[in-house]
Amino acid sequence: MEIYILTGHKITMLNLHMLQMADYFFVLFHTCLILFNLFGWLWRPLQKWQLLTISLTFASWLGLGIWYGLGYCPLTDWHWDILRKMGETNLPNSYISYLFQRLLGLKLPDLWVDVLTVSMAILALAASIWVNFFQKRKGNSIA
Repeated sequence: MEIYILTGHKITMLNLHMLQMADYFFVLFHTCLILFNLFGWLWRPLQKWQLLTISLTFASWLGLGIWYGLGYCPLTDWHWDILRKMGETNLPNSYISYLFQRLLGLKLPDLWVDVLTVSMAILALAASIWVNFFQKRKGNSIA
């Protein structure tokens, strides 16, 4: 059986199922990565990993952003490719906006989402730098 997506491209049921699985993977993985970037610094065994992932996030936003646009994220780009193949259109510029829309049904102003995203990321980076380089270590406590 073949299905024609809005773009006019032919897609088989198997391909559609593969795209849907990839979509679910990206929603789960990308959301978990975002949550880890924001809160991974709270648990000592993960602090160095969180510093690495949030540093890579900022490197992508700023470094790759030189060529692809400020705030560029390859995960978002790959996910958008999958969603477009599934016929999605009018995808937002921000993955956080997409999550608010998809998971909570909220359409928030782009500026609000961008300010919230960058503010929370900067706070998480500052907290990560603090716990990794400046906080005095005591015993085997969690943080």
